[in-house]
Amino acid sequence: MLFFLPLVLGFCIAFLAVILPGLINMTAAKISLQEGKNEALSFALGASVIIFFQTFIAVLFARFISNHREIVSTLQEIGILVFSLLSIYFFWIAKKPKKIKAHSKVKGKSNRFFLGMLLSTLNLLPVPFYVFASMSLVASGYFSFDKIPVSSFVIGVVCGSFTVFYIYIVAFKKIEKKTEFLMRNINTIIGSVTTFMAVVTLFKLLYK
Repeated sequence: MLFFLPLVLGFCIAFLAVILPGLINMTAAKISLQEGKNEALSFALGASVIIFFQTFIAVLFARFISNHREIVSTLQEIGILVFSLLSIYFFWIAKKPKKIKAHSKVKGKSNRFFLGMLLSTLNLLPVPFYVFASMSLVASGYFSFDKIPVSSFVIGVVCGSFTVFYIYIVAFKKIEKKTEFLMRNINTIIGSVTTFMAVVTLFKLLYK
């Protein structure tokens, strides 16, 4: 269980976090349609390498925070502000997302592995996401910052992310219709999540 549970948790969290249409998985789908499955898999592998390092850094940072409890309250206060601003943005400011065109051309002929690494590097959201995810798991008693659980959690996140990329690569034409609803309502969905997180964080501060 010391290895298996963090592995499963990492896989499930990453799968749910990446399953929504985004830059990396949609680019993987486009490359698959235009250049073939092998090129798309090379792209996904490149992205997964960076996800490995991002997750590892995030868990190490989470461990540092857990060892310095005096900064947790400050981070929670910052989190309330950030989540509130994001809620305002997604509910009232952000324009309705445009439909992603799967057949739009992916420019350039550079190595797809390094393109995957580049796009994944530019996507910094996984770092804070896995910081709070790992801290939440520790608080719930399902995870610890020992070497084996950390390693298995990181491996699970990489496997979960790559699984989603693979699904987009091999089955995009079948799931394309199902993603249209998500894309039409993505701002509302994200705004609802950030509002929920702001309220939960506020309650934790008020009733700790």
